[in-house]
Amino acid sequence: MKVTVIGGTGLIGSKLVGLLRARGHEALAAAPNTGVNTLTGEGLARALAGAQVLVDVSNSPSFEDKAAMDFFTTSGRNLFAAEKAAGVRYHVALSVVGTERMQSSGYFRAKLAQQNLIRESGVAYTIVQATQFFEFMGAIAGSATEGQTIRLPSAAFQPIASDDVAAALADVVLGAPANGIVEIAGPRRLPMSQAVQQYLTAIGDPRHVVADEHARYYGIEVDDGSLVPGGGARLGPTQFENWLSKQ
Repeated sequence: MKVTVIGGTGLIGSKLVGLLRARGHEALAAAPNTGVNTLTGEGLARALAGAQVLVDVSNSPSFEDKAAMDFFTTSGRNLFAAEKAAGVRYHVALSVVGTERMQSSGYFRAKLAQQNLIRESGVAYTIVQATQFFEFMGAIAGSATEGQTIRLPSAAFQPIASDDVAAALADVVLGAPANGIVEIAGPRRLPMSQAVQQYLTAIGDPRHVVADEHARYYGIEVDDGSLVPGGGARLGPTQFENWLSKQ
């Protein structure tokens, strides 16, 4: 089976391509650096020729409200036009747990618009919503740093290893379309402020995390229900502490 992975040279995409190839499938990594541009449509027909499945793990290069909306809506329309022309039967997309609950953010409004395009496309689909990756801890810390202090909410957080995200996506790609949302998360729930402090301690970063009930996550007010999945989520096997020990 041929699977075209949009964003196939990035963190998740490259892992997914490797897993699919290891299982005996033809996996094509499609990205601007391989001549495929979803915003302009360049290279899409070539990349999708003969493909049965398209996986979209691409992300907006900008988190600014308008830029993110333009990226996800324009890319989505171009992808579905090219999919239908190529006869692609199944569309898989990576999104974020809590997208529907964080609509005060322009980025998450754009992600919801992307999800709605998928639902309305007429192509069989599965939307995989993942929690934040372990690999994002440094960026989260950087987004909330004031000198040597990092102010973060203590809202519940259930991060997941990128390897586990790729493995879950591979299973979804090779399974039947859900025509709905599948949630994936790490095995343990803990406060965001605690997780980031553990990460900083593990890498020897001297900054200190302060749990602040008024702090925001990338400008978003979050609570214990914002970032965590529901009861039916698939949980990745990698423990945060085991991942930290290798950093």
